[in-house]
Amino acid sequence: MIKIGIVGAGGMGTVHYHNYLHLEDCAVVGVVTRSPKGKARSAEWGIPSFDTIEELVKQTSADVVDVCTPTYLHKDHVTQGLNAGAHVIVEKPCALTRADAQAMFDLAEQKGLHLYVAQVLQFSREVEVLRRLVEEQTYGKPLDALFQRLSARPDWAQGGWLFERDKSGLVPFDLHIHDLDVIAGLFGVPEQVQCRSCQGDGGSFPELYRWEYRCGGVNVAAEAGWLSASIPFTAVWRVYFERAAVIYDGQTVTAYPYGEEPVVFDTEETVKIPTGINVPPTGWYWRELGHFLDCIHSDQDSPLVPRERVLSVLELLERSAV
Repeated sequence: MIKIGIVGAGGMGTVHYHNYLHLEDCAVVGVVTRSPKGKARSAEWGIPSFDTIEELVKQTSADVVDVCTPTYLHKDHVTQGLNAGAHVIVEKPCALTRADAQAMFDLAEQKGLHLYVAQVLQFSREVEVLRRLVEEQTYGKPLDALFQRLSARPDWAQGGWLFERDKSGLVPFDLHIHDLDVIAGLFGVPEQVQCRSCQGDGGSFPELYRWEYRCGGVNVAAEAGWLSASIPFTAVWRVYFERAAVIYDGQTVTAYPYGEEPVVFDTEETVKIPTGINVPPTGWYWRELGHFLDCIHSDQDSPLVPRERVLSVLELLERSAV
């Protein structure tokens, strides 16, 4: 039985808690939170709350600390969890610089522990399909790709920290990092990158970014933005292979082979776990957290979110996102 302590009882802490309830051989044994709202939530869940990670691990013998706090607190909380002797799962981005992430991974290695970064798109059914098509070259080699991730400005962010560059990294680190991790995983870490951004007069941060990457023989374009526009959340992609275009329209993955009928892939979630927040039930987090727990059982790092790719993605964003 793997014992888990969750750090932070906000949105993502709630998502993770609800998914652990549906995983075998694990139990959430406590929550680290100092806010009245967080303490009330832990009481609602029927588990104790603690003021510090050290107290939680010492009093519950937690095997894993799951860090679901705002980005700017990640390094401190990951470090505390590792120093307390627990494996650590941390939400993306794990840090805003390669140097900080490197220090966290190095500490885990020194302690003989594992650090897992929750890049949840790697566990989505649509990326699973695309990964298989790339690896098996079902339609030949990939030649070109386009990724888009847009939303209205997320004014729900508590305390406004999301709009401070040194706390969230803004659009590149909070939003585009999802697609860049997928891009690097599918096509290799980009060796060339160009980035442009724009913002309105009086804006406090760039609202829309556009990247152009070169990954070996694959051209990749991507855009991400928090727009001053009431648009629905949009997350789509298109990959052009030698013999087909494969398109994800936000709901369905369809291949359009040359001279043949379209192929619609089954990406229906076989397990749908309620998140506890305003995110529809999904199997993404269930597969992600289950994968990390399996890795802990096997005493191995994650093959789906490897250390070197995490570090390379952060370095790319540091260099390009201006």
